[in-house]
Formats: sequence, structure tokens, C-alpha cells
Amino acid sequence: MHNVLGECNVSATEVSLSCADSKFTQQELPACKPLLTPGIVIGAFSLIGIVFVPIGLASLSASQDIVELVDRYDAECVSANDKVGFIQDTKTDKACTRKITVPKRMKGPVHIYYQLENFYQNHRRYVKSRNDKQLRYKESSSMITNCEPEATGQDGAPIVPCGLIAWSLFNDTYSFSLNKKAVEVNKKNIAWDSDKSKKFGSDVYPHNFQNGGLIGGAKLNEKLPLSEQEDLIVWMRTAALPTFRKLYGRIETDIMANDEISVVIQNNYNTYSFGGTKALVLSTTSWIGGRNNFIGVAYVAIGGICLFLAMGFVVLYVLKPRTLGDPSYLSWNNENPDQAN
Repeated sequence: MHNVLGECNVSATEVSLSCADSKFTQQELPACKPLLTPGIVIGAFSLIGIVFVPIGLASLSASQDIVELVDRYDAECVSANDKVGFIQDTKTDKACTRKITVPKRMKGPVHIYYQLENFYQNHRRYVKSRNDKQLRYKESSSMITNCEPEATGQDGAPIVPCGLIAWSLFNDTYSFSLNKKAVEVNKKNIAWDSDKSKKFGSDVYPHNFQNGGLIGGAKLNEKLPLSEQEDLIVWMRTAALPTFRKLYGRIETDIMANDEISVVIQNNYNTYSFGGTKALVLSTTSWIGGRNNFIGVAYVAIGGICLFLAMGFVVLYVLKPRTLGDPSYLSWNNENPDQAN
């Protein structure tokens, strides 16, 4: 009893008299206790509505100004009936040309994304199939914990980078020409700076990667450290949803309305065996990022609801007013509540 009750360690009777009457147990510590009068409630709802509605409208306007082109190509770029066999045949030419007409002016930089559907990067075993220490430190290159089944090669040597995430690296490639003139794709700085500097080592190089009997996706340049392999870094930041986009690169020049973009796609990535789809996405950006109407709709909806409630409380207060009691009788405004009368 004495050790448990601390300062109130005299007896059970004294505990009930002293501890039970403390400000802490009676919840009388200093605190903000706002008095929700009709004026305060109506003012708060009105303020939220007045602030949120313009923000939502501005977000919707910025989102509508974004030009976004989505071209699904997984079905059209396979000529054979056996799509899985076609994509797994290393001798087949998988080049596919797609033409896209730009409806509105796209101000550079134009972001290039690849979009996958029905690909569950958030699967627990898939997410865990990597070794962060191996990716970061040269001396940990032999660490292959959690990397099975892509932990070691056929010779028993460790794979760097190991695991299913790296093994399944996206390997479709895109070459662009604008009005029959080749366009360069800038693939620099497509990954987060924090990932490049803190998660992938500048002295860690790929080794024994994609040398097994079953090739998963793209191969890596063994002369470049992992911190400079930005396609890999982007891919290994796993997506939370089965439909996702990842940045492939940027076109730094403006694209005018009615210009024709010709894209030569090397259709290498196998999404056919699990019923997935692939699409190429070209998009401009604004201060809210890419096209996203949800943010604007959410702000307008919340602001509209708050304004509606404020007007409802005003009407209710006018039609059925209630006299506000004297706040001096509230317990926290009365030092001696027992003597309030």
C-alpha cells in the first residue's frame, strides 16, 4: 500500500479523503474549457466554410488545368494469342509503336509514368523480401535475410540487391519522338533524395543480379552504385494499392496542341500471367502535383457542410432562442462550488 500510493501512503481511509479529493482525481487541473455559445459555434462553422470552400475551388481549378494522357498498351502490343508465351520468348521482337495526339498544350516538364494495375506490391511477403542493410552498406553485401527465394544465385553467391522486389524490377522501355523528331527523356532526379542518400549505398554495386534460371525483370548496370540506379530506387518504394504509377522520366520541352507523339515501347514486362495491365501516362503538374480532384472535392464538401450547419444554427437560434445561463455558476469559474448558493 505504501509503495503503490506514493504521497498518499498513509491509510486506506486517508487515501479516500486526500487522494480522492485531489485536483488530479477530480479533473480540476488547469485546462481550456471553452463555453460553446451559439455565437461561437456559428462563427466556428462559418470560418471553416469560408476558408475551406475557396481552397477546394482553387484545388479543383488547378487539377482541371493539368493535361494528362493515359495510353494502355498491354493488349495492343501483343500479336500472339498466347500472351504469356509471347512475353516469355526472349527471341521475339517485342517493339511496339504507339501514336498519341496531344489535345492541349503541355507545358514542360512533362512527367512520364508507367501505370500497373492488379499488381499487389503491398503483399506482406513481397514487401519483406529485401535486406535494407545490404542495400546500404558494402560490408553487408552477404546479408540475405528475408530475401528468399531470390537470395543466392546458381553458384551459391549472394545476389545484390536480393529479394523479390528488386528481382521484379519493371523493364519496359519507352523512346519518344515529337513530330518525327527524337525527344530526349531526362531520367535524373526521379527518385527521392532521401532514398538515394540514406537507403542505397554509394559504394554498393549490383552483383550476381538476374543471373538465375528465371529472369524477373530489368537488369542493372554493374558499374553504377545502387545510389545512382534511380529506376531501381523508384521501384523499391513499394506502392500501397494494387493500381499505381511510378515515375519513368521527364520530357523537359513544351508540347503544343495537336502535336503527335510517337512512342516505341519495348513490351518486356510480364503482367499477363497474373491478369495485370500496363499503361503509359504523360502528365503535366501544378502546385497540387498531378491531377487529383479528390482534394478539391473534399475541401468543398466539408466547407459546404459547415456553412450549411452555420446557417441552420442561425435559423434555429432566431426561431427558437434560448436564454444563456450565467457562466459564473460553472464549477470551474467558482472557487467554492459548495457555497454557490
